[in-house]
Amino acid sequence: MNRRKLFVAGAGLAAPALLPSGLRAQGSWPSQPIRLVVPFSAGGPTDIPARLIADELSKMLPQRVIVENRTGAGTVVGADAVAKAPKDGHTLLYTTIAQAAIRAIYPSLPFDPVTDFTPVALAGTIPMLLMVNKTVPANSLAELIELFKKNPGKYDYASTGNGAALHLASELFLRQAGGLKVNHVPYRGSAAAMPDLLNGTVAMMLDVANSALPFVQRGEVKGLAISSAQRMPQLPNLPTFQEAGVPGYEAYTWHMILAPAGTPEPIVTKLNQAVNQVLAMQSVQTRLADLTMTTRSDSTPETAKKYLTDEIAKWEPIIREAGIKAD
Repeated sequence: MNRRKLFVAGAGLAAPALLPSGLRAQGSWPSQPIRLVVPFSAGGPTDIPARLIADELSKMLPQRVIVENRTGAGTVVGADAVAKAPKDGHTLLYTTIAQAAIRAIYPSLPFDPVTDFTPVALAGTIPMLLMVNKTVPANSLAELIELFKKNPGKYDYASTGNGAALHLASELFLRQAGGLKVNHVPYRGSAAAMPDLLNGTVAMMLDVANSALPFVQRGEVKGLAISSAQRMPQLPNLPTFQEAGVPGYEAYTWHMILAPAGTPEPIVTKLNQAVNQVLAMQSVQTRLADLTMTTRSDSTPETAKKYLTDEIAKWEPIIREAGIKAD
């Protein structure tokens, strides 16, 4: 073999070392613990499902999945950390509907909620339940809508904060029900808002079903509608918004796993398969059902991306029309 042939052969052997690190890592992924960033506080309604999924993934994969809570600026801090992370499948984001609203709420972001991420899997959806104080003279959604129409600006509704999922869902309801005028009172979470709903300081609140359910079941508030397309098994007599007179109304707090944009497709596929396998487990489905979450064990990166982009297209106009800004 002459010197030129030796050089070419040597170059061929060296070529794999010139590949991007993410592609080189595919064969051994995961080669280190996986960090699942949750941009919400530990112990909350988003953190609990994330930790359940992480625990089961840790049993299945050769490396542990460690949950890291990174809060601040309405999920911006946590999402930014993942967007800037190495694209090797070892840092993921566990996000919610907040990802669909963030671009419209914050005028200046260090990342784009779509182009800077690669959807891995849609984990599931949780509906919202509309409740009113027991003294409100309405026993159905139709009666509540009529009450609000006759008394524009007289009543208040609570949410868990400006731009939060429950705020957006409430504004969607008011618009789809005919442009109702009800005053928004933001709180720092459901725990802070619920006492004022119970004592009548505010008339109405939409809350995630797992938080609202006990209050409705105990009769402490009046439940008027559920935001899902189907009724809840726990409250079979409670109608959906669509059944109760608001055609097309549907809203969820959904949970999704994202990777940084540019993560190699084979790694994204492996992640998707592992997450779906966890979500297909009966024990996981049962535990998440207790949190009123309907699991999705059949999503693909493509369907998850479509879901995300559809949600952004749905919520951004609502945010702009309502003039919603970050606190």
